[in-house]
Amino acid sequence: MNPENLLFAKTHEWVHVEDSDGAKIATVGLSAFAIEALTDLVFVDLPEVGRAVTAGEPLGEIESVKAVSDLYSPVSGEVIEANTPLADDLEKLSEDVYGAGWLVKIKIGDEAGLADLMDYATYQKQCEEEA
Repeated sequence: MNPENLLFAKTHEWVHVEDSDGAKIATVGLSAFAIEALTDLVFVDLPEVGRAVTAGEPLGEIESVKAVSDLYSPVSGEVIEANTPLADDLEKLSEDVYGAGWLVKIKIGDEAGLADLMDYATYQKQCEEEA
């Protein structure tokens, strides 16, 4: 996926929204900026399928040799798929950030949270300010 077509949360998660059988499905991953900042990933803890998640609340954790960081849900809804093979192949997170490195798919229950997400240009400005 092209990052310029994605939405981004202030907490560095990316979101790709698509319609599927009348529902909106959000594929969620961690941005390249966040992956580079974390470096040397050693563990990822993803939520179970069926778990309800709330926009802005932690849904899992990612651990590097430096620290453990929360992964935040950029949308509210229900986890319908988790990319569990990532746990055994964390290199995919940095090798294919916006493709095979996705974390979870969430069936969006409340679309209001989408309004809080940034487009790519706005997100790039945030990253420049943080760098």
